[in-house]
Amino acid sequence: MDKKMNKIAVRAFAVAFAAAVSESVGKAIGSPWSLDVMDTEEPPTLNAAPVQLRVSVDGGLAGEFFLEFYEPQVSELVSNLPNREASSPTGSPGKAICALISTATTVLSASLEGQYGELTFKVECVQGLKFGGMFVVPLSAPAGQSEATALLYFDGEIMSALSARAVGEETAGLDSRAINPANLKLVMDVELNVSLRFGQRQLPLREVLELTSGSVVELDRTVEEPVELLLDGKVVARGEAVIVDGNYGLRVTEVTHALGSDLLR
Repeated sequence: MDKKMNKIAVRAFAVAFAAAVSESVGKAIGSPWSLDVMDTEEPPTLNAAPVQLRVSVDGGLAGEFFLEFYEPQVSELVSNLPNREASSPTGSPGKAICALISTATTVLSASLEGQYGELTFKVECVQGLKFGGMFVVPLSAPAGQSEATALLYFDGEIMSALSARAVGEETAGLDSRAINPANLKLVMDVELNVSLRFGQRQLPLREVLELTSGSVVELDRTVEEPVELLLDGKVVARGEAVIVDGNYGLRVTEVTHALGSDLLR
């Protein structure tokens, strides 16, 4: 799968995820809050303890991705939550964030249902994970908000699923632009210029300037090879040169480009 398509598909998913988290956190703290996908693909260097979450996806997509927040931003965010679990002696910021992200995946599932079908997410707290080799998308809150810098890591399975769906949608979009046969009838009488090519030859400018009446230019094709029929510079058929009522003609022996199938697919 093309690496560029992988990145485009994954970042589009990350944007939807960030929007879902923003909506869920904003509702939880009672004020607008947003998390955005950073333009860079290079994750920032942070000397802080990570809070790691694993998010498993099933349904229209399959695989897992990981979310990594950092202290003390997590504690600051959790401190703004009403009735937070972390307020109890046994509570922890990680559990509160896990609950927030679980709520966000419900919003994410609803927003992506039309694109991927029904999705189910499972969010769990993890520790000590290393993410070497995974594709990473950095996230950050705008200036003036609680600094909730985070990193999204995607495994190969979900990257392949996302990019495969993106390629399928692109192909479907091309198919949807095919010409309707009923509309094609409206232009069936439009005249197109076609030309025959017996061969060609590249000449340096010096030889072109030396051409005179009687000069012979040798082409790159023998007399046994077929003549080409061109439409707008594209070879659409080949055949044999014939004479018809004193005019050159072409007896088609090979159609090289099925124009009808392109237009009517």
